[in-house]
Amino acid sequence: MSGKVILLNGASSSGKSTLARALQAKMEFPFWHISIDHLIAAQILPSERIKSGEFPWKELRLPFFEGFHNSIPALASAGNNLIVEHIVETEEWMHRLLYLLEPYDVFFVGIHCPLPELERRELERGDRKNGEAKHDFETTHNFCTYDIEIDSTHALDQNVTSVINAWKMRSPLSAFSIMSEALKLKTNSNELTTPSEADL
Repeated sequence: MSGKVILLNGASSSGKSTLARALQAKMEFPFWHISIDHLIAAQILPSERIKSGEFPWKELRLPFFEGFHNSIPALASAGNNLIVEHIVETEEWMHRLLYLLEPYDVFFVGIHCPLPELERRELERGDRKNGEAKHDFETTHNFCTYDIEIDSTHALDQNVTSVINAWKMRSPLSAFSIMSEALKLKTNSNELTTPSEADL
């Protein structure tokens, strides 16, 4: 039996990790908590050689994230329940996740935070480039439909309760299934309107 996926999407410093840990502690079933930050903290990347420029990050970044995206269905297909935190940076990434996770029970959570608070947290953390939070704030929610959206400046217990209750009452007509169907219709429509070689 495939595992269930709770996917948290929000800007850098929006509170994804805090919410993920709190959900993991409260859910009635066991859930893994996975993220890009976990992989970086585990030192799986040759970080020093990337920093020195020996290995260009621009060349490594795309396969790194593609590997992360592919790891989600791999873990879920083995029967693991997952809380995944991510920053869906582009519409292409959103489409890729829709494709990879189509067979799975995915509950999509949008995490919002006012920009001044994001920037305050970014500065306080000291492990992010200045401006990352602002860039994410302006882009990461632009092409997403969610099962639930929360404001991370609200009380953590309140947000955890809201997410768990919404997850328990989730409909088979999930945000992912709605977005997936819309993408299929758009793709089919484009194929119908694109002239074939015989028409040219």
